[in-house]
Amino acid sequence: MSRPYVDPAVRITSAADEVLAERGYVGMVDALMAVRVLDPAHLRAWHSGRMQYLDEMLQGSPAKFEQSVRAFRQWGEQRGLRREDLPPHDASASFAPKSQTASQIPELDKLFRLHFVSPEMPEKKLEKLREKVGTPPPPTVFSIVRESKCSQCKKELWRGEMLTMRGQEPWCLECADLDHLVFLGSGDTCVTRRATKYSSLWAVVVRFSRTRKRYERQGVLVQPEALEKAEEECLADADLRAAQQARAAERREAEDSELAVQMAEKIRELFPGVPAQEASRIAAHTAERGSGRVGRSAAGRALDDEALRLAVGAWVRHHHTNYDDLLMRGVERDDARSRVRDKMEEVLERWRP
Repeated sequence: MSRPYVDPAVRITSAADEVLAERGYVGMVDALMAVRVLDPAHLRAWHSGRMQYLDEMLQGSPAKFEQSVRAFRQWGEQRGLRREDLPPHDASASFAPKSQTASQIPELDKLFRLHFVSPEMPEKKLEKLREKVGTPPPPTVFSIVRESKCSQCKKELWRGEMLTMRGQEPWCLECADLDHLVFLGSGDTCVTRRATKYSSLWAVVVRFSRTRKRYERQGVLVQPEALEKAEEECLADADLRAAQQARAAERREAEDSELAVQMAEKIRELFPGVPAQEASRIAAHTAERGSGRVGRSAAGRALDDEALRLAVGAWVRHHHTNYDDLLMRGVERDDARSRVRDKMEEVLERWRP
């Protein structure tokens, strides 16, 4: 089942509305990602310093870029939103981008910095956002996967040891004045959050994954006294945090159950012919927390008609056709979808009003 064409300006305004409702602000990069002029992976690469300029990876024609910019500006102005000049950033990251400059061209860099903020956002929250994107990120330390050598002291560095980069040159931790820090591995969010809070100097430790072709966070380097204080605090209030986590888990479970019920009802409205039990199964599947499915998107949680139609279509593809068998036999995704399209449409037609 092919997706209907949606005008890029409509996609931008729809995505901007969702992001604004969820975060209270929306930037130009959000609009560009909505119409695939900018890939989220490229934003993360620029944010972490692996790419010098964000505009180097813009996709599509200049005309599409200009159209996207114009649609985003008009959207913000029509809604009477507050304009803010902020560095483009990855909202999922806990620190500011390594570079505040997204383009060598001043006019283009200014466009990347354009944000629209809801007039309902408290000033204190806006100040925190400004501080987050304006504060330099912590140093990055690499747990190396092959032998290297410090460019300063010429010390041999073996696989598994740590180094940091100054420009294109590898520096050992001693030469970089980071050797007094201690390693805290990933896993305990509370200890990590408190240790980095109390450490006046800290660094993020990453390692390159050859299977996933990306750098993955391994932990942090913090000052010993900061780690000691963080561990003491976490031990002192462990019971309280466990109780809070249990209550939060119960609340999330109740929210998820209610969302699945509402989704099932909406699915029955859109597809009256779907069996009630199957509608409930579709809703439970697409609303699963952390699944990344359309039901967990902002549109899905808002019970958007198109989002739920996509969820039902995906369910039918996997449960009422031989799509999965085709994939198992090595058939390419697009070809497999083409082969099952008629069967999908047959099932959906029976379920429609």
